[in-house]
Amino acid sequence: MDSLKKYIAEFIGTGVLVFFACGTAAVVGCNTLPGYLLTALAFGLVIVAMAYSIGNISGCHINPAVSIAMLVSGKMNVKDFIGYIVAQFAGAIAGAAALKFILPNDLALGQNALFNDDILRSLVIEVVLTFVFVFAILGVTSKIENSAVSGVVIGLSLTLVHILGIAFTGTSVNPARSFGPALFVGGDALKDVWVFIVAPLVGGILAALVYKFLSSKKDA
Repeated sequence: MDSLKKYIAEFIGTGVLVFFACGTAAVVGCNTLPGYLLTALAFGLVIVAMAYSIGNISGCHINPAVSIAMLVSGKMNVKDFIGYIVAQFAGAIAGAAALKFILPNDLALGQNALFNDDILRSLVIEVVLTFVFVFAILGVTSKIENSAVSGVVIGLSLTLVHILGIAFTGTSVNPARSFGPALFVGGDALKDVWVFIVAPLVGGILAALVYKFLSSKKDA
């Protein structure tokens, strides 16, 4: 039952992320400075809200890249990892479906896109952005005394990577967040979505490995 509660929490959290953050991107657009910053801030604020809502239930991963980093770090078992991934993708699809239902047909859904149609550059950008984001999560959650502020730090870290990344790929750093909108937009968004699934997972794994190495105790 406890595992089911975690999966439901991850479903809700990821759905809220897509609905509010991708919804903000769709409504205000990113072609002006206010819209750009509001979109970056929306992603960060959703994380803050969800961290203090479901963080005590599931840890508030709401992102497969975070979950795979926790798996690699030994903080999560394979069974829960699979459950989290399924719940996150299902939540993202539900959030995107809700957006599709309420938004005019001529509006996008905050989907990601390749930078200058360049797959390699887009992969590198997303790996780096995800690495920084997940590295920050691993750092701030490594000490229990940080628990009171960890949600704010993680939210601001996501805002930070969006401030840079929106101009390039729209910023994914989250395979589920990318897949949900792409599924309903179709076309190039769906064709290229694999980039925004693979790159964040690689970035999350690298962040976990590097953090594990840096934080390991020296042999006596």
